Amino acid sequence: MTIFAWILISTLLALAFVGLIYPIIPSSLFLIAGYLVYGWMFSFEPLTWVFWMIQGILVILLYVTDYASNFYGVKKRGGSKYAIWGSTIGLLIGPFVIPIIGILIGPFLGAIIGELLHQKGDVKQAIKVGIGSLLGFIGGTTVKLIIQAGMVIYFLMKVL
Repeated sequence: MTIFAWILISTLLALAFVGLIYPIIPSSLFLIAGYLVYGWMFSFEPLTWVFWMIQGILVILLYVTDYASNFYGVKKRGGSKYAIWGSTIGLLIGPFVIPIIGILIGPFLGAIIGELLHQKGDVKQAIKVGIGSLLGFIGGTTVKLIIQAGMVIYFLMKVL
């Protein structure tokens, strides 16, 4: 039963990292599910209220990073709300339309399309905004990877 529990916990934690590539997967929920499975299968004793507070703060930080990186990347390049929405929609759809590379192409094209709808044909500006969206996404994903890795390392330090 111990092996099964650790396989389940490991799978849940790994799915959280898949969420970095497929943003439709709620990474933080898989992390929390992994922690809860550990508690149910073994013990909640090492998962103190301090542990849950720290994890909760880091989950909030994941969501803030997600939003702020997209917003900052688009706004830094002079993008509009349309570009932000286009980038977000492209981020959600891109990986499913074009597996693997769609995670990069989706937000880029989404921001360009959104900005073109707003600017009515300023292609140069739209491409500039698309690049900002892409850079914001890459930066945000890097930060989220670091945060999630820290969350898992902290969990493992508490339970092993």
